[in-house]
Amino acid sequence: MNFLKSLAVYTAVALTATSAMAQDATHTVPSIEELREMREGSLRKLILHPEPRRESASVFVDQQGGEHTLADYQGKYVLLNFWATWCTPCRVEMPSLDRLQARLGGDQFEVVPVATSHNPQAAIDRFWTQAEIKNLPVLLDPDRLLAADFGALSLPLTIVLNPEGQEIARLIGDAEWDSDSAIAILSAMSGAEDRSVAE
Repeated sequence: MNFLKSLAVYTAVALTATSAMAQDATHTVPSIEELREMREGSLRKLILHPEPRRESASVFVDQQGGEHTLADYQGKYVLLNFWATWCTPCRVEMPSLDRLQARLGGDQFEVVPVATSHNPQAAIDRFWTQAEIKNLPVLLDPDRLLAADFGALSLPLTIVLNPEGQEIARLIGDAEWDSDSAIAILSAMSGAEDRSVAE
């Protein structure tokens, strides 16, 4: 009896994995030209690269001091956002990044905000509470190692990474990341389903 139960569970898991792989295999990423046509409003500033750029292996940390690299997110598209508590445009756009994560975040796509340079934990906690950020982690780049890898000379800076961790697009300055244009571009790239529509 236990053998039959185990066999049933294994079969169900295998079928789910096969279905997910088939879905990934059928997803076709639009061409750069097609993606450029989708840019509207603040997303007109999105620069799409003809060729992927190198990945970064720099370490950043979470609130508990745990170390992370962008390799932690391999296999999914990532919206990497460099920000700081003292950066007014960063604070303006953060709620839209939170809403973007709520709509598209999952196995295929993730928003990864990284506070770079000096950002006191109390200031981050206060801002997270005031802005009602519920879907994003607190990640830190105190020595600006990760930011330097991406040439972040001003904030905010947002980088789009492919599943291999390579930069494929960037946007300098703030943007409405939950706008129709942003959702259309990022869901078309990643194949992530917009949960607000699914619901």
